[in-house]
Order: sequence, then C-alpha cells, then structure tokens
Amino acid sequence: MSQKKSFFALMQKIPGGLIIVPMLVGVVLNTFFPQLLSIGGFTTGMFSTGTSCLLGMFLLLNGAGINVKKIGLPLYKGCVLTLMKFIFGVALGLLVSRVCGAAGFAGITPMAIIAALTNSAGGLYLGLANQYGDESDAGAISILSLNDGPFFTMIAMGTAGLASIPLNAFIATLIPLIIGIVWGNADEKFREVSAGALPVITFFMMIPIGAGMSFVSLIEGGGAGVILAVISALTAFLFYFVYQLLLPKKKRNAMGAAIGTTAANATSVPASVAEMDSALAPIAGAATAQVAVAPIVTAFTAPMITAFLDKRMRRKKLGIYSDEAAQERKDKVINN
Repeated sequence: MSQKKSFFALMQKIPGGLIIVPMLVGVVLNTFFPQLLSIGGFTTGMFSTGTSCLLGMFLLLNGAGINVKKIGLPLYKGCVLTLMKFIFGVALGLLVSRVCGAAGFAGITPMAIIAALTNSAGGLYLGLANQYGDESDAGAISILSLNDGPFFTMIAMGTAGLASIPLNAFIATLIPLIIGIVWGNADEKFREVSAGALPVITFFMMIPIGAGMSFVSLIEGGGAGVILAVISALTAFLFYFVYQLLLPKKKRNAMGAAIGTTAANATSVPASVAEMDSALAPIAGAATAQVAVAPIVTAFTAPMITAFLDKRMRRKKLGIYSDEAAQERKDKVINN
C-alpha cells in the first residue's frame, strides 16, 4: 500500500525549502493579492501583521533548547556575527564615500550600502538556525538583533541622538528567549515538545515576513538596487569563511552564511537617518528604493547558499572521517 505524499516533507527536502516556500507565498500574496492580507481578523493577524508574535514564539521555543551550562557559546556567536556585519558594512560604505563621494558607486549611495549591509534579517536567520544550526545559533539572535533598524547605520553615518544601545528593543528580544531558557531547563518535557514544534512555527513565521515584501520593489530599485542586492547576497560566502576561522573546530557550521541578508525593515533606515540629519534628505528616497531590493533577493539566496555550504561541510567531514578510518585500518595491518 503506497503512502500519501507529504507536501511538508517534500518542502523540507528542498534546500532552504522551509524558509523559501512560505516566504514566496507571502511575497506573492502581498504583490498580487494584498487585499487578502488586509481582510482583518485572524487572517491578517496570522499572515500579515503577526511577525512579532511568531518571532517571539520562535525565540521562546529555541530558548527552551538552550542549556544554561552552555550559555557562553550563544553569547560569543552573537557578538561575532554582529561585529562581522557591522565592520564589513561600515567599511565598504565609508570606502565608497571616500572614493566616489556622496553619489556613490554605480548609483548606489554610501547610505544605501551601510543600511543594507549592516542590517540582517533576524527572522530568516532564526529559520535557518533551526535547519542548519543548533540552540546556540538560535540563542545568538539576542545579540544579532542589535543590528535590526537604524542604530548601527546612524553610528556609521556619524549622526547624533542614538549613541547608546536601544535598551528597550534589546530587552524586548531577550524576554521570550529567557522565558524559554528557564522553562526548558526546568521542564524536560517542555523542551521536547518545543523541539517538535519548531518546524511548524518556522513555516508560519516566514509567511508574514514574505508579506512585508513585494516584487514591485525590484522595479523601483532599478539596476543600482539589483547590484546592491547581489553584493549583499555574496557577503554570505565571506561571512561563512570568516565565521569558520572564529569558531572552535568542533563547533563550526554554515550559519555564518545565514547573515548574508538584508532585513526588510532596513528600507526604513535611510528615512530615519535623514530625519536625524536633514543634509541627507535629498538622497534618502533613492537609497530607500535601492535598499528595498536587497531583502527580497537575499531572502531567497541566503537559504540556498547556507544549504549549499552546509552540504559541502557535511561531505567534507565524511571525507575526513573516511580518511581517518582508512588510516587506522592501514596502521593495524602494518602493526600486525
């Protein structure tokens, strides 16, 4: 008797499928059927405006899997990932500003470069952590979330007013994570249930994230926006290799590539910066259109690149183990 085919199982076989498929559903709905997402009630809450709630639930469930005896690793990973994004984004933006001036490179303004490259998609990172990382990777979001929004961009652009860490946003991210950590460490059954619920939460979390984007942004951003999006996408490879160097050998994975993204709310950064510095207002509109392309492109490239590099790492590890086993057999023959 043949078993019925499972769409969910098929989706999990696609590289990054648990992230890409529901996100694509959200993008298509927002582009062609936006009225369905604004119908109100539970439908709008779940598939359009419920991102924060689902991300909070995701953090709580991931927190349940964190062992308090190993809390140091999530903290270290979060700091490394955040610094990689910040240093590279600011360095490239300032380099373009110094060499090309305010007009930027190929029409891409320094503001757009810094806004796009210093902000990573936290929800997408969490989804990938569920597939290709572990609880320490998910726990790193408590630090990585600091690059979400205009904070780092404003520092990099030298604007005034936000020279300190946005404490409320930081605490708001930590609360569900801490609840999960406490509950999961006090209740083994809850930890077990949380692990089983993660794939389902991940699927529904990605739909409203996708619904915050639109294919129309690709047209509005023009060629400069596409170039910026490609640059942001390719940083996944850079962050992957740097991350390998900064992690203990036994703890290495492909999650460095998961921050090769641009957050959807990075599109609001140029306008936020312009409000703080009116001299930047004339270029804020163009920067916004350019940045808007990157979240859409990297939303699909990051899962595929992370999946590719994860598979590459696994094959490499299997090859090393096979070589070690062969050497052991050879040594035994020689010794006998």
